[in-house]
Amino acid sequence: MAKQIFKANAHLQEQVLVETTARQHRVFVDEPQSLGGTDTAMNPVELLLSALGACQSIVARTYAEKFNIDLKDFKVELEGDLDTDGFLGKSDVRPGYSDIRATYHIDTDAPEEKVAAFIAYLEAHCPVGDTIVNTVNFSSSYQVRQKA
Repeated sequence: MAKQIFKANAHLQEQVLVETTARQHRVFVDEPQSLGGTDTAMNPVELLLSALGACQSIVARTYAEKFNIDLKDFKVELEGDLDTDGFLGKSDVRPGYSDIRATYHIDTDAPEEKVAAFIAYLEAHCPVGDTIVNTVNFSSSYQVRQKA
């Protein structure tokens, strides 16, 4: 399969509530009250962890058979360290995660060495994980709409 372009849109609603769309799907993103939101949805950094866990889970399901692993159940717990002072401009620390940790909970009767090889493969082939671990070329532009 050749290179594909994926698209998403984000539209700021009231306060810091954001409606995001991709294809025909919609996800809302908000902040907890402590960061100016109404806590009606995950915040962007929680959504990033969720996207990583979802991607790892999809890769696990896609490649389990290749590794002869019977996945009876697969769950990923993710947590990340983020200093909100960077986002709030209170400190010179970076605004993003400094560390992300994943714990895989795998229900299988496969031997430990096979599971270890499977997890290494999963982590090497997860697009979201790869995007987090490696530098991505990012560019932006803007358009200003002025009301008449």
